[in-house]
Amino acid sequence: MKRLNMKKIFVAVFMLISVLTSVAFAQVIGGDAKAGQGVYEQQCLRCHGAKLDGNGPDSQDLIVRPANLRSQTIRFKTDWELLVAISNGVLFSPMHSFRGKLTDQQMLDVLSYIRSVSPPDISS
Repeated sequence: MKRLNMKKIFVAVFMLISVLTSVAFAQVIGGDAKAGQGVYEQQCLRCHGAKLDGNGPDSQDLIVRPANLRSQTIRFKTDWELLVAISNGVLFSPMHSFRGKLTDQQMLDVLSYIRSVSPPDISS
């Protein structure tokens, strides 16, 4: 009897984990890519570049190079991970926090623009 209950608990936990992870992977960006392009050009282009490749005009002066937003590494990141980086900055890098400088909607717009230029890699 205990074995049967443990099996039911295991199946229930597995189903819950499956549902939660599928929700995390089925992301819906609530941003406007066109508006995000304008914010990107004002706030991000100097470091990340017009091609989002990390080769902006200010990137040459930085010890830690800006992220190539078209790289596979960035494309594998979830929208949540990228929003946290935009909002809070990245430790030990020149990527500073935009919290308080950009609204939540502007950060979503920038993320939407980045994804429109370099969508997440779902092939793996």
